[in-house]
Amino acid sequence: MQSGQDLGSNNLPILLAVTGASGSIYSLKFLEILKDLGVETHLILSEAGEKVSRIELGEAGLKRLFNLSSKVYQAVDLMARPASGSSRWHAMVVLPCTMGTLSAVANGASRNLIQRAADCFLKEHRPIILAIRETPLNLIHIRNMALATKAGAVIYPCMPSFYHGAKTLDDMAWFMAARIIEFLGFEVRGLKRWKGTEGAP
Repeated sequence: MQSGQDLGSNNLPILLAVTGASGSIYSLKFLEILKDLGVETHLILSEAGEKVSRIELGEAGLKRLFNLSSKVYQAVDLMARPASGSSRWHAMVVLPCTMGTLSAVANGASRNLIQRAADCFLKEHRPIILAIRETPLNLIHIRNMALATKAGAVIYPCMPSFYHGAKTLDDMAWFMAARIIEFLGFEVRGLKRWKGTEGAP
């Protein structure tokens, strides 16, 4: 993966894919932060991702996902822009990422637009983050993570931390989303960093 400085030096859009794992609040916070930063985002929701988002965020939250995105693609549309390696992007983030999507990415399947886009990012050597959300992990999951990593993806588990003194679920989700965004090379104001035991809240 390129350095954060290199990644943050262009105005290309970020492609966000939302699959059917629990954790839709992460994708919502991710889009909210990028909107505040003035970063263009394009969205793909899998069928299961839309259903889970509706359950976890409600209709209003699901609508907000769409409204925060500059462009929304249908996961069944394999003729859309993300299906071509010629399209230019800042990065792709699958948040949250199911084990099924991880498996498809790791093994080169392209059964929907999310999987095809991921395949394009890997073959074009572009930054792609798989924010997996599953527990416990079996050996198949672990092997697929290794395959995806060897192919060029970054495995970034949805693991909220507690040292920043989060008071609410929104705080925890915001922190996780902000960490991913900073990993992509953007500066997020208000993101607390570990400063050793003296700086702990």
